[in-house]
Amino acid sequence: METQFLNTFVTVVDRGSMAAAARSLHITPAAVAQQIRTLERELGVPLIARAGRTVSVTEEGTRILQRARDLLRGVADLRSVANESGMAGELRLGACPTALGGLLPDILARMVAKFPEINVFIKPGYSADLYGAVESGDLDAAMVLQAPFALPKTCDWQLLREEPLVVLAPARLAGADPHQLLREQPLVRYDRHEWGGRQADEYLRRAGIVPRERFELNALNAIAVMVDRGLGVSLVPDWARPWPEGLAVARLPLPEPSEPRRIGLVWSRASVRLRQVNALLEESRAELLPRRG
Repeated sequence: METQFLNTFVTVVDRGSMAAAARSLHITPAAVAQQIRTLERELGVPLIARAGRTVSVTEEGTRILQRARDLLRGVADLRSVANESGMAGELRLGACPTALGGLLPDILARMVAKFPEINVFIKPGYSADLYGAVESGDLDAAMVLQAPFALPKTCDWQLLREEPLVVLAPARLAGADPHQLLREQPLVRYDRHEWGGRQADEYLRRAGIVPRERFELNALNAIAVMVDRGLGVSLVPDWARPWPEGLAVARLPLPEPSEPRRIGLVWSRASVRLRQVNALLEESRAELLPRRG
């Protein structure tokens, strides 16, 4: 049985359609369908029920899904186990949006230059979901926001960057009082469902500021563009570059203490790729920790 076909089956289930799985796997939808049919013939049961452009997993497919995931994870582990004397194999890494666009590329550039045999699979996602993937063993590590809860004893955490809250305002308002801006200007609010957004909301409450809310979204680069376009001001973490080019915005420090947003690396102590995780951690420290403060 081709393990690649099992991977295709799992990807179809996770993505919800043949077309989405094909895009993720960089093959054609016809190839995805053919691999699923071949796997179904080998197992003698239907795995996927097709309904137009969408699919659902059958009862038989549900029964083998977790075992397929476990098998694929075991296959991915083989190279790491076989190459214990060298830094090789696949590292399964998660990254929240801020880390993916701002912090991770420079870290990976350092890492692959030093360890060219390492392959890195990167799963984008929100921090809350990535913590769960690390804890379950689906990922070896993830670059995420610090969790507002205690980590399980199976995981470790290293702080890499602190991002204080700042007021983003159009450049023409750079000399204004930050609290006055938050009271008087329309607010482009950072989503309160996100951990960083909650910290901003808590600051507003402590400072007794009732803003004029206009927009609320979870997209820091988009918030910066909206401020540049004169749609309001915002209270956000001072996130890592790159930012969108050509923006005329000011970053104003707050007059009162605030809790910074913290970004770091979480990893599973049980991963068979701890050597690769430690290499990533070393390069992360070398790249980021000199910049703290």
